[in-house]
Amino acid sequence: MNRRHFSTLLGSAAAASSFSGFAQQPAPSTAVVRQDWLDRRKETILEPELPIIDPHHHLWLRPGSRYLLDELLLDTNSGHNVVATAFVQARSMYRDSGPIEMRPVGEVEFVNGVAAMSASGLFGKTRVAAAIVGQADLTLGSRVEPVLTALVRAGGERLRGIRHIAAWDADASFRNSAYPAPPHLLRDRTFREGIAALSRFGLSFETWIYHPQIDDFADLAAAFPNTKMLLDHVGGPLGTGPYRGRRDEVFSRWASSIKALAAHPNVYIKLGGLGQNVNGFAFNEQAEPPSSEMLAPLFRPYVETCIEAFGTSRSMFESNFPVDKVSYSYPVFWNTCKLLAKGTSKTEKADLFAGTAARFYRLDGIRWE
Repeated sequence: MNRRHFSTLLGSAAAASSFSGFAQQPAPSTAVVRQDWLDRRKETILEPELPIIDPHHHLWLRPGSRYLLDELLLDTNSGHNVVATAFVQARSMYRDSGPIEMRPVGEVEFVNGVAAMSASGLFGKTRVAAAIVGQADLTLGSRVEPVLTALVRAGGERLRGIRHIAAWDADASFRNSAYPAPPHLLRDRTFREGIAALSRFGLSFETWIYHPQIDDFADLAAAFPNTKMLLDHVGGPLGTGPYRGRRDEVFSRWASSIKALAAHPNVYIKLGGLGQNVNGFAFNEQAEPPSSEMLAPLFRPYVETCIEAFGTSRSMFESNFPVDKVSYSYPVFWNTCKLLAKGTSKTEKADLFAGTAARFYRLDGIRWE
């Protein structure tokens, strides 16, 4: 059986088992990926031999949107040297029955199977989902422990952490029904009991929030100095709705919070996620897809601020695909990162593209140097 046919069968089986659960798994509101539009931008791959560990991508099957192994491999095989990836929860393949809090275990079971397929070597060199970040409802407090036990069993040696999205803003248009969160969730006492449980299981914590919430994340990091934490998508600087036309003001507040957060040595940061609609760049509304030379100067202030604050040893480039695929292609994104990394030393560049992710997610078996 060839790779394409096998993966297609897997996707069909997953669809049959998961469509009934979509009512409990609403997809975030995103623009539509237009592959024909993306294909209009072709670029020569910069530094094609540079090893990359992509520490943030999703796999999902949703009405009108499929991003499973075949689709991911089309991206990772598009020219850059992607040696491994880390999967981050995306509310897909949940169990469609049983206790609500246990349903995310289905996603980790599914992804661990995809990772096992990739580890066979039959699907190419990239070790897909070498690390898995699952989801557990940390608002359960200490009662989350049975869920974590089940997730560890489902993910086996690949489960590395838990992501609980806490994004909230006073403007209701930014609130996501798939991930409802009250204001100041990261300061909530019961939520912090759930964080304490992660430490007992040896799991890291990561989250996606918006820039006004970064100070709450810093307070959480200070309360749990022995728990490794990761902030996704450079901390979510907003650029739409009431933040439209206020980019300089937002940047100033965001940068101040990022620098304060970096004072906590247990916190790391992902450099990416700026292709989402909430960031306000509106790349997907342009007639032509952006080039890496167009993206690099727009992203540079955010990336350089993060690297200056955290250092390259706590910073990692991330694709956030397929979410950011509405704005640019995979080859263009990694070319952008390589342009942004110009001027760094060999060691610093290795950290940004692979080393930091390998250490954070404990990918000891991945050759990236």
